[in-house]
Amino acid sequence: MEVSTLTIDAIRKGLHERTFSAVELAGEALRFAEAENPKTNAYIHLSPERALAAAQAVDAALARGEDPGPLAGVPVAVKDVIVTRGLRTTCASKLLANYIPPYDATAVQKLEAAGGVILGKANCDEFAMGSSNENSAFGPVRNPVAPDRVPGGSSGGSAAVVAQGTAVVSLGSDTGGSIRQPASFCGVVGITPTYGRVSRYGLVAFASSLDHIGPFARNVRDAATLLGAIAGRDPLDSTSANAPVPDYTAALDGNVSGMRIGLPKEYFRDLTSESGQRIQAVVDGLRRQGCDIREISLPSTDYAVACYYIICTAEASSNLARYDGVRYTTRSESSETLSDMYRNTRGEGFGAECKRRIMLGTYVLSAGYYDAYYLKAQRVRSLIARDFSRAFTEVDAIVAPVSPFPAFRLGEKTSDPLEMYLSDIYTITGSLAGIPCMSVPCGTTSEGLPVGAQILTNHFEEARMLRVAEAVEREMAAG
Repeated sequence: MEVSTLTIDAIRKGLHERTFSAVELAGEALRFAEAENPKTNAYIHLSPERALAAAQAVDAALARGEDPGPLAGVPVAVKDVIVTRGLRTTCASKLLANYIPPYDATAVQKLEAAGGVILGKANCDEFAMGSSNENSAFGPVRNPVAPDRVPGGSSGGSAAVVAQGTAVVSLGSDTGGSIRQPASFCGVVGITPTYGRVSRYGLVAFASSLDHIGPFARNVRDAATLLGAIAGRDPLDSTSANAPVPDYTAALDGNVSGMRIGLPKEYFRDLTSESGQRIQAVVDGLRRQGCDIREISLPSTDYAVACYYIICTAEASSNLARYDGVRYTTRSESSETLSDMYRNTRGEGFGAECKRRIMLGTYVLSAGYYDAYYLKAQRVRSLIARDFSRAFTEVDAIVAPVSPFPAFRLGEKTSDPLEMYLSDIYTITGSLAGIPCMSVPCGTTSEGLPVGAQILTNHFEEARMLRVAEAVEREMAAG
């Protein structure tokens, strides 16, 4: 079996026809991942015992004539900011290098209940803070398409394993574009669901009001299947929504004729790169399939970067205060007093980007600056959300770029944090509004670098978003 080309449907067919067993598939997937991982550093560590145990459970269910679930036998990777019981969860940080959680995240529980086989934990930016996956304490991830380039961040490992073929699907997390941007850079599908659609219980917090868990896959149908498996209300997460979860794969009926597609002029006015040409090809394809293309305006977009980096750093400063060496983190050994232990543990444990965001967040929350920065940013966030609400009275979905440029070279932007932050300029607006967004491949540049088109819809309209994405996928396949 060729693990790197398998889809969920192909695995389901192979298991039911007894072409291979789940244990055989898991063993081959583990061998392939171990052999290929040195090329990308996409996995921090593999979990053969857990994978084989899950695969044995799938085979046993099939032998009893039971349905083992929609993800039966599917090799999955999980971003290492999502906790896994008995399996190290490091957040790609020295502080948690040896942390073994006592419980599973709800998304992990649902994934395994659906028959998924977790191969290992995917590398990421430390505590999910970054846009290039160069901030990991375990080394940067390389883009499988172009190893001298970044895979995008912070979920670069989760995107890379799918693009490389060492996992069929994976879970990532998104705060301001950390699923969509890596998906675009690596040429795979990535979904950021509506805030609250997927439980955050067990997701190590970066910015609690912005964090999402979402799927990566090589095609829209697989992404829809994984999203359906992990979505839904969770009593352990007070922010999870009590909204019905539709059959996302049933929505992939191929019919987008008559849909109103909005193009935000603020996203396209300065987009002169090849990425812009690829997005225009998507728009032309949707028009050929009967969509009504309209220009729209999201006037608060210009304030989004400043707004996002005030809110996310403020929440990060608060969330990361718990890593002090007292409880479950690695503790500095060069301390004589309690205050030295706090200072040294955090100083030695956190990387430069985490320290930068903690300092920024502490500043904007401090006395005398809270009203001037944090409170004002929250007001701007409301304006951004209102822009989208108004837009969705005029259109059914929005198509936009994911990034101003394709994957950049390793080390190219590390010396200029502001330039790195600006790579998220097209993704953070959707995150601030809490709406569903995704990236779907829409071709490559003249250098062979993947480009993704971003699709956004109103709250809890993932099914509509996926229908548009499949139309884009179908157009790309037709050439």
